[in-house]
Amino acid sequence: MQVLLGATFSKNRFPLVHAMLYARAMAIAPILSWEGLGLLQGNGWLFQDIDLSVAPRDRLALIGRNGAGKTTLLKLIGGEIEADRGKRSIQPGTRVVTLEQDPFFTGHATLLDFTLHGPDAPARHEVEAIADQLGIDLSRAADSASGGERRRAALARALASEPDLLLLDEPTNHLDLAAIEWLEGWLQRYNGAFVVISHDRTFLERLTRATLWLDRGSLRRKDIGFGGYEAWMEQVYAEEARAADKLDAKLKIEAHWLQRGVTARRKRNQGRLAKLVEMRAQRAAMMSPQGTAKLAIATDDAKSKAVIVADKVCKTFGDRAIVKDFSLRITRGDRIGIVGGNGAGKTTLLKLLTGELAPDSGTITLAKTLEGVMIDQQRSLMSPDKRIRDVLAEGGDWIDVRGTRKHIQGYLKDFLFDPGLVEARVGTLSGGERSRLLLAREFARRSNLLVLDEPTNDLDLETLDLLQEVIADYDGTVLIVSHDRDFLDRTVTITLGLDGSGRIDVVAGGYADWERLRQSRRAPVKAAPRASSSTTPSAPAAPPPPRKTKLSYKDQRDYDLLPGKIEEIDAAIAKGETELADPALYTRNPARFAQLTAALDKLRGDKEAAEMRWLELAEMIEG
Repeated sequence: MQVLLGATFSKNRFPLVHAMLYARAMAIAPILSWEGLGLLQGNGWLFQDIDLSVAPRDRLALIGRNGAGKTTLLKLIGGEIEADRGKRSIQPGTRVVTLEQDPFFTGHATLLDFTLHGPDAPARHEVEAIADQLGIDLSRAADSASGGERRRAALARALASEPDLLLLDEPTNHLDLAAIEWLEGWLQRYNGAFVVISHDRTFLERLTRATLWLDRGSLRRKDIGFGGYEAWMEQVYAEEARAADKLDAKLKIEAHWLQRGVTARRKRNQGRLAKLVEMRAQRAAMMSPQGTAKLAIATDDAKSKAVIVADKVCKTFGDRAIVKDFSLRITRGDRIGIVGGNGAGKTTLLKLLTGELAPDSGTITLAKTLEGVMIDQQRSLMSPDKRIRDVLAEGGDWIDVRGTRKHIQGYLKDFLFDPGLVEARVGTLSGGERSRLLLAREFARRSNLLVLDEPTNDLDLETLDLLQEVIADYDGTVLIVSHDRDFLDRTVTITLGLDGSGRIDVVAGGYADWERLRQSRRAPVKAAPRASSSTTPSAPAAPPPPRKTKLSYKDQRDYDLLPGKIEEIDAAIAKGETELADPALYTRNPARFAQLTAALDKLRGDKEAAEMRWLELAEMIEG
């Protein structure tokens, strides 16, 4: 007799049933597992008593704060480092491949040399096929390749290795939007399992089916994709908060200050998102033809709010047009997102808008009072030997935060640091923690223009929430270059979309709004009526030149009223999403949960229809 899956069968009496059950058991058996995993770090355990398993087609998001040990755990799963405790099991023949956050290129002459090195190197033709899809020239010298080129080469090597288990550490860092979307498509078709660490919410929501949450030395698993993670986290924190009421005051302060702060912050961010929606609606009205006319006759007081004005700006390099006939008035408080593929001209546009680069024609006027702070991708500004106190307060106890004096420990807490880390050395911090410390230092400086170049790299999800909060509360103007779609949707009021041809789309809203515009352009054109039998077939006639159209009374009324209607729909969506964000709603009132979900789906459909209708009318007016 043999026991399989909780049922007892005789192998000889029921051979077919036995074979089917055995095959099913093998199909769901993990290809890799850890039992009782523990790892020492310094004088204590980074984590201990962790059990985890990876099934053949698992799509796992590995979530945790910076410094929690996500990258270390990924290396333990991959067998790259030894644990201090626990047993690792792996099915024979399982091929595990890791895409590291910072691949080691030293010693390789070209990117191709890197992709083909080592005893388990993939086949050259496989690497070159994927590299071609990613748009990367593998003959490029490794030492002069950009971060994006190196990341694509590392991706080509990892994917071409045909892994059974793929371990991805921040795979979207340094990739442009086209490469990210290509990688998403590849992973959706991929037959193996993967574990991914990423700050890119959109990437995680589209791809993952289960979540591993590394938190304060322990690992939780829930079989929901990342889309359900935040509600799950809120539920766990709420249960812990109730349990913490039974602890003494000291334990509550030490163990729960961060978690309660994160919970409160996320609730406050719901209000900020509603405010962002309102700002976008106002900006859309300003950029409409009527709004433009109103700006032309604005009072001096309104004109003084403009901080950067671009008028018919053009910029070329060689024979290639980077920016063509670009005009935009950026006002105080605008949050501008700049998106596009690598080489599309994002950096050039940023330099033009900040006055670092002069246009070939047209003008860019900057307000005389403009005082900017640049936070770029390079985290090399802080010496690893310096203390946190030295970085923030020049060795003192107080820091001047844009004119307000704050104690350094309180300011550290604002940026999700344990206040007791004030004496810690920068070199002991994780990469994400160093990025957070840099943000804390730069945001303290007095400025009215904030320039962020790929600010989300190396940040955990809690820090991204914090960054969104700080940007929302910033009373100056913000320019953001980013490929993080969710971050842009939660942050910016205007998106400047570059397609590489020199044309720049100016869209009131975030990345999703720009993507809708692009999809509308790609929509198939209706076929022309078929010719009669007496008509000789001929080549399609060229479209007539655009001409302005006078709207009918109904069309004009729709054009005038739709912006207000869209604003009302946005407010209703924000209100519904705020109520739906309550993690206890489904348990407490499932009927209300279902009603809200259906209502929100209808509202989003109504909004899309209203936006498309307004766009059609605007195109009719403008020809």
